[in-house]
Amino acid sequence: MDQSHESKQELMQDFHRLAFPERLKRLAAFADLGEEELALLEGTQQLPVELAEYFIENVIGFFSIPLGVATHFKIDGQDMVIPMAVEETSIIAAASATAKWVKNHGTLTTYAKGHWIIGQIQIPHVKYLEKTLAALQEHKQSLINRANEALPGLKRRGGGIEEIECRVLDRMPGSKDAGNLNAAGATGATKMIVLHLLCNSCDAMGANVINQVCELLKPWIEQLTHETVGLCILSNLVDGKRVGAEITMSGVDEKVGHGIEEASLFAEIDPYRAATHNKGILNGIDPILIATGNDWRAAEAGIHAFASRSGHYSPVTQWRYSDGVLKGNLDIPMSVGTVGGMTRTHPQARMALKIMKIQSAEHLARICAAVGLVQNLGALRALSTVGIVKGHMKLHTSNLALAAGALEHEMGDVRSELTKILEKEKAVTLAQAREILERLRVGS
Repeated sequence: MDQSHESKQELMQDFHRLAFPERLKRLAAFADLGEEELALLEGTQQLPVELAEYFIENVIGFFSIPLGVATHFKIDGQDMVIPMAVEETSIIAAASATAKWVKNHGTLTTYAKGHWIIGQIQIPHVKYLEKTLAALQEHKQSLINRANEALPGLKRRGGGIEEIECRVLDRMPGSKDAGNLNAAGATGATKMIVLHLLCNSCDAMGANVINQVCELLKPWIEQLTHETVGLCILSNLVDGKRVGAEITMSGVDEKVGHGIEEASLFAEIDPYRAATHNKGILNGIDPILIATGNDWRAAEAGIHAFASRSGHYSPVTQWRYSDGVLKGNLDIPMSVGTVGGMTRTHPQARMALKIMKIQSAEHLARICAAVGLVQNLGALRALSTVGIVKGHMKLHTSNLALAAGALEHEMGDVRSELTKILEKEKAVTLAQAREILERLRVGS
């Protein structure tokens, strides 16, 4: 269903204030969802346990995570809503509010750099370093050709193994005599060689493909080099496949702008702050990966490793402010998939891709980068102005009311009383929620 720019904005106007049925109605119009998809969201159509049997082992059921949508995103000029599967209060609200701020005062753009995932083949104890490196270089193209013979489908789609690189590592880093050749030209097994198979996996995440190819080449490498191959496995540090996002905003209040820059500088010099700073970015990225059936753990591992590449754990975003203009950027490694695995077999994952109108794996990765940068901006804005507690705890009052045992018709009153306490004391507790609920029930 085609929607004009204005009508799309109207569909998302005050989305958070709507009742659940009206939200689904608006979302269906925005993303052209059908009756079966709406039934899944409403909970009237359950996923069959038989489907779960294909995903994992020892299945005993499903564990549901709330699925929401962040609104007001305009990424690379396109209005979007972002499906997010997450259990933490305030993430979707913060993303939506910050996206609206960015849309009204600036631009949010994304980019991609490179398309290689990495498979590693390790030779752990190299007997003849120079001879082995020479043999690998001489037969590199034949190894690439042999690997691609096992990937006919991927080659047809324009992917496959495109390069092989060799890295030489000290088995004992820092040793002064590590790698010294003896009279016979052997290294005394103080070095290891790691081959990097650089693969364009197209729209697949590519883990299974690259692992199989690494194992396939193992006997051929041993035959060529007369060395023993060790581990054959992908790397989750996909620094040859990166995505980024940039925000530029004008008319930003001086106090707010300088506060956000100061928060960014704090993270840049202190790894303790950087860890929490990056966690806030992943608050935006992980829920999208979960909603689309992607491996969020692999993404986290790669991003944290990339943040440590200088030897100092650092933030993966940077913010600077000058003369009313705030600029931020994010640069991360990321390999995601839109074909194969759960992304195509799980109906809700397919629906999430449909809602975002995802065109390719690269497109999905760029959306993740954009939302991560927006989520980071929202957190830094809150920290440098009203503090992180106020907004988070106001939304957290619903959780406290539920934990206290409030029924649906009691939720509003308990939340209202908790909010009054929060405004006055800057904190609320479960004990206070229970006291409020008991008092309401006695009074009624």
